[in-house]
Amino acid sequence: MTLYAGKHSPELLDYLLKRRSVKADSLTAPGPSPEQVQAILKAATRVPDHGKMNPWYFIVFEGAAREEVGEIIATAYQKANQDARSDKIESERQRFLRAPLVIAVISRMRKGKKPLWEQILSAGAACMNLSLAAHASGFGVNWVTEWYAYDEHVKAALGLDERDHIAGFLYIGTVTTPPEERERPDLNLILNHFKAGTRLQKGDEYDQEKFGFPEAGFKL
Repeated sequence: MTLYAGKHSPELLDYLLKRRSVKADSLTAPGPSPEQVQAILKAATRVPDHGKMNPWYFIVFEGAAREEVGEIIATAYQKANQDARSDKIESERQRFLRAPLVIAVISRMRKGKKPLWEQILSAGAACMNLSLAAHASGFGVNWVTEWYAYDEHVKAALGLDERDHIAGFLYIGTVTTPPEERERPDLNLILNHFKAGTRLQKGDEYDQEKFGFPEAGFKL
C-alpha cells in the first residue's frame, strides 16, 4: 500500500475549500453500500492518535436499527418532558429516519499516559475524516450531536458507560437539495503570525456575550 504524506493534490484542496454539511432532512436513500461503509470507517481511523490509543469506536445504525433507536429517543424525551405533545414525541421518534445511514463516533477515554484532552481531539478528528470520506464517496453528511447525545438514558440504552461520550452522530445519504453556502470565519480575526509583544487576534468578536460558557458535556 502506498502511503501519502505531502502528496500534491490541488483537487483535494479544492474539495476541502468547498466542503459543506447537508441538513439531515435533505438526505435520502440510497446510502453507502456495505463496502463503502467499510472504506469510510477505515478512513475514519486514519487520524492523529497520540500513543496509538484508539480512543474511539463506532456504532452503525441502518435499516430497522434506526427505528429501535427512535423508540429509545422518544422514551427518553417523554421521560424528561412529562407534558410533551404526542406530535413532538413522534417527531423525536423519527430522528434516525432522516437518513438511510447514521454512524455514531464514540469518544472512549482510554487508560494510559496520554492526556484525555488529546484523546477527545482524536475522536473529533475521526468524525471529520469519516465525514470527508463519506463526501468523497458521493454522499451528503450531517455531523450533529443534539440533546440525545448527552442524555444518560439514551447513552445507557446504547450500551455506553461512564468512559464513553458521543462525539457525534453522522447522518449519511444521497443529497436531495444542494446545500447553500453559509458565512465563514474572517481569517483576519483569527490569524496570527507570531512576533514577540504582538497582541493576538483570538476571534473574541465571535463570543455570544448574552450567554455564559457552556458546560463541557463530558466529565474528566
